[in-house]
Amino acid sequence: MAQRSQDKAATGGGLAVTDPGGIRNVVLVGHSGAGKTTLVEALLAASGTIGRAGSVADGTTVCDHDPAAVRQQRSVALACAPLRHDGVKVNLLDTPGYADFVGELRAGLRAADAALFVVSAVDGMDLATAALWEECAAVGLPRAVAVTRLDHPRGDFDEAVALCQRVFGDNVLPLYLPMLGDDGESVAGLMGLVTRRVFDYSAGLPAAVREPDPQHLPAILEARDELIEGIIAESEDETLMDRYLAGEEIDTAVLVSDLETAVARGHFYPVLPVCAATGVGLDVLLDALVAAFPSPLEHDLPVVTGVDDTPRPPLTCDPDGPLVAEVVRTTVDRHVGRVCLVRVFSGTLRPDQVVHVCGHGMAERGHPDHDADERIGHLYSPLGATLREVPFAVAGDLCAITKSGSAETGDTISAKDDPLLIAPWEMPEPLLPVAVAARSRADEDALARNLGRLVAGDPTLRLERNPQTHQMVLWCMGEAHADVVLERLRSGGVELDTEPVRVALRETLTVPATGHGRHVKQSGGHGQYAVCDIEVAPLPRGGGFEFAERVVGGAVPHAYIPSVEKGVRAQMERGLLAGYPVVDLRVTLVDGRAHSVDSSDAAFQTAGALALRDAAEKGQPALLEPVDEVTVRVPDHTVGAVLGDLSGRRGRVLGTEPDPDAEGRSLVRAEVPATELVRYAPELRSLTAGAGTFRRRFAHYEPVPAHLADQLRKEHAPG
Repeated sequence: MAQRSQDKAATGGGLAVTDPGGIRNVVLVGHSGAGKTTLVEALLAASGTIGRAGSVADGTTVCDHDPAAVRQQRSVALACAPLRHDGVKVNLLDTPGYADFVGELRAGLRAADAALFVVSAVDGMDLATAALWEECAAVGLPRAVAVTRLDHPRGDFDEAVALCQRVFGDNVLPLYLPMLGDDGESVAGLMGLVTRRVFDYSAGLPAAVREPDPQHLPAILEARDELIEGIIAESEDETLMDRYLAGEEIDTAVLVSDLETAVARGHFYPVLPVCAATGVGLDVLLDALVAAFPSPLEHDLPVVTGVDDTPRPPLTCDPDGPLVAEVVRTTVDRHVGRVCLVRVFSGTLRPDQVVHVCGHGMAERGHPDHDADERIGHLYSPLGATLREVPFAVAGDLCAITKSGSAETGDTISAKDDPLLIAPWEMPEPLLPVAVAARSRADEDALARNLGRLVAGDPTLRLERNPQTHQMVLWCMGEAHADVVLERLRSGGVELDTEPVRVALRETLTVPATGHGRHVKQSGGHGQYAVCDIEVAPLPRGGGFEFAERVVGGAVPHAYIPSVEKGVRAQMERGLLAGYPVVDLRVTLVDGRAHSVDSSDAAFQTAGALALRDAAEKGQPALLEPVDEVTVRVPDHTVGAVLGDLSGRRGRVLGTEPDPDAEGRSLVRAEVPATELVRYAPELRSLTAGAGTFRRRFAHYEPVPAHLADQLRKEHAPG
């Protein structure tokens, strides 16, 4: 007994684990409202981790502790909730189901070794969940399905299973069937198909296990035959199917062993009915997570290189191996500062250890490459927002570190004397711009500091300071994401406003013209004298700027020719028509005059600018708008609606083709003015019920149609 107490103290009261085989990292995924957070809360209570389950509606759950989550009544961030069951530590990773927070979902997938898909027996699933299943399949991530909300009057377990089989495939089969209570409506228990036993929850948890009633046997036997055939088909024992078809009774222990192996290897996907409100199925689900899902020892680890990209041997989940860990989420707490959720892949992370923090490959997102040596302070096991101190974190485990000066989401933590780098996981591109401005000068510094903290922790958030429009633009994943970002900024004491996003337009001349610039002044005995004549011709789109000279006889001294070019360039930056930069122009200096005493560099700069302005009056100036090449990925049945919408945005469709990476989806390619894409992210989501995504990249500039020029000039005028 004394030895057990010593062991518990050595592992931080049982929160730290010494053997990676005793860890399960499970990410819960599914559409918003499926019941993921409620299920985590119920599992924490069922395992004794917390005394009483909280409520999403009341804002009292462990995982939805963020004020934005409480206000929106849905998860907005990844949360870690460890529990213990049968001596195994299960790190449950609760992810948001709303598409705006897909970055948090991807962080959860990176930290996990298996995925539990949560499907509502009432609402089914969305297309994004179906796409995520295919994504998990591509990387061989083991999966299981929990069908929730069985206690709802419209809950239909059979329909939910049929839907999962249609979307996920034939190897998705239930291990249990719901058993109705005496009232014929409520779910009072489960009928086990492998064991042919009934789990009765009439008296609460744990379930009472007994023989099935006679009326239950037909349903059990019918579903059991299909399940056993599915398990045997994945068995390594090739004789098992023949023996089963010959009528041999296969031992339950063999079936359970083969089932667990098939699930751990990602070949079979069990469905488990569960009701968080009544406790039905919670103990069964915990058993399945521990017995069937793989430990970190069985999961492939990310590829690692040296900081200079030199190849390194593959990682193994060895507590005694080289230290390699990754920051999967970063938040800033007003009391403890920066808090990093870390997945340890190799080695053991300890307090007071000097480590190397390395972040590369995210410069385009506003995260410049960085390397720093830091001393780790305390280590914690996070339970939502609660941090419980632990003495170490071994390979395969999750922990939290605080007060890091440089660690950002996606960074690699490794040994100081052997720095290593894990390639960052794929992150979606933020495509909804939101322009923000400090309400007063006093708020500007606070806004800059808070923005830096948010960007460091959220790879799906990009900050852009546009030099043409003079706006500070936050690129977000969608409106809900933008709401959370703005709320976090304001909660940090920043007074700010949002304003319409202005697109950086351009100007050009459409026909050749000549210009005369004369700057002659006499003031205080010091004169300014410069005259120049230029010819201006438009260049093809993307032609940039060219300057040439054909001055004969030294009419403009050679020393002042660069001054004329400098003045022309300065005027092009200031604009000719509405204050936008001028592009695609060739300017040729053809003549001019100078004074031996009064001419100067400044005078010829002014004359060059005046000459260009004079030419603009005859060169039919035009407004140009940026045009982006857009690739839209949508379900086949929404292609027509998407094409119509793109046409309404003045888009030019380049073509459509089947998506090579996903059956039932299409790629639509088009060129669309950037001014029409400011709100495209949420509008595409609405058009495709959340299943559409798109990418964009700058293609070229095109003249603005005459009937829209005045409107765009007002809407996107430089600040």
